[in-house]
Amino acid sequence: MVDLPIRVENVVAVALLGVDVPLDKLVSQADNANYEPEPFSGLVFRTGEKGVASLIFSSGKIVCTGAKSIEHAKEVLRTVVDKIGEIGVKVPAAYPIEIESMVASSRLDSEFSLHDVASSMESAEYDPARFPGLIYNVPDSSISMMLFADGRILCSGARSEQGIKDAIMQLVAGMKKAGVHA
Repeated sequence: MVDLPIRVENVVAVALLGVDVPLDKLVSQADNANYEPEPFSGLVFRTGEKGVASLIFSSGKIVCTGAKSIEHAKEVLRTVVDKIGEIGVKVPAAYPIEIESMVASSRLDSEFSLHDVASSMESAEYDPARFPGLIYNVPDSSISMMLFADGRILCSGARSEQGIKDAIMQLVAGMKKAGVHA
């Protein structure tokens, strides 16, 4: 088993409150909020952390993007729900939070030919005229990876850190089986 460093770059998490949220009222009372219903029906709420934002919809759906861990995403969502409660909305004490997607990066310790990888692995696509990386779609999952000749890996679509690790291990195992040193 290969032990590669994995760095979570982005977690997208969703909370469903099951109550209506008056976005006009929220934007008037919240700092770091932007609401322009014509181009986009959601309110954008920023916590002040670089790259982290939450999209709040009048249906009570909240989407957090930019968090660097699952726990961080949950903390951001709790902060947003508290803010919604501060404007008089009766928010539920408990609400479901689901991890929709994670993006993570890693690096293999070696360089290799992307042509060799693409020609020897199913679910691998490589067209250097269109994109400098190989795209590997993990079979039977929503996870895809971009692999670059210098060993960099970008993994997206996983819903857990274990899912990321499993996908990378599957890629490495496939490369080894195909005779490509990873």
